[in-house]
Amino acid sequence: MAKKRSREADGTTEASDKMAVDNESSDDEDFDMVNVDFEWFNFNEKIDFHGTKSLIRQLFDVDANLFDVSALADLILSQPTVGSTVKTDGEESDPFAFLTVLNVQEHRQKKPMAQLIEYLSKKAKENESLAPVPELLASGKHIGLILSERLINMPSEIAPPLYSMLVDEIEAAVEDKEPYEFTHYLIISKTYHEIESTLNVEERKKKKGKQDPTLYHFHPEDEVLQKHALAFGSYPFTKIDEAVADSKRAFQEMGVMPKGSMILIDASKFTDAVKAVGEYLSPPS
Repeated sequence: MAKKRSREADGTTEASDKMAVDNESSDDEDFDMVNVDFEWFNFNEKIDFHGTKSLIRQLFDVDANLFDVSALADLILSQPTVGSTVKTDGEESDPFAFLTVLNVQEHRQKKPMAQLIEYLSKKAKENESLAPVPELLASGKHIGLILSERLINMPSEIAPPLYSMLVDEIEAAVEDKEPYEFTHYLIISKTYHEIESTLNVEERKKKKGKQDPTLYHFHPEDEVLQKHALAFGSYPFTKIDEAVADSKRAFQEMGVMPKGSMILIDASKFTDAVKAVGEYLSPPS
């Protein structure tokens, strides 16, 4: 399989490029086990364009139409030695997950990055918790924009290898004098909260009072990353409405309202944050 840039010279070991995950479900009568082998690959522009584009659309949800998603996918695929895809059926198959980092300053003049800078700056201004973000994006500093997404049923255990590989690849790239020496990392992700369905209007009118909804993470590793963050917070998607949340109910009384999320981490704390993700999510040996 395609493998990543090695750092054997200094004795650093790469994260495993293959993981077997058992998904078990049982009740009083049935017992099922599914064995799945996940494999990690470099980005391949000849294979991964459509899969990467689809995952980008999932990451930005209804706001994906605000960007040139094809150009953003091309930008990600243009740096194959930094970042990873996760697949289950060999390199020729579509990715089920990806993680990468883009240098905001290096790509500032390119259309997809310019669109992202404008969008993220606007969204950060809507949440006081994200106050440092717009200034940093405009500062000219080398900010590492981390984009990560996976299919909704992918196990969270794939996150530690993705992040560990990224750390190694960034270190190797810096040694090779490539532009990956960052001052900060800005991780783009998603959160959600449950809302009462608009299909039950009369029931909602009868209820008194209003409680702040509990915020949940689509990616469990975000809870760990936030503990190492300089700033973090969620923001509403521009094109979201309650009808969209209703469409995501899937046989539940509550709708799901997705939101965008940003986590800003000082570069000096990123490696420790990644180690903490590994300790939290790595499967037992």
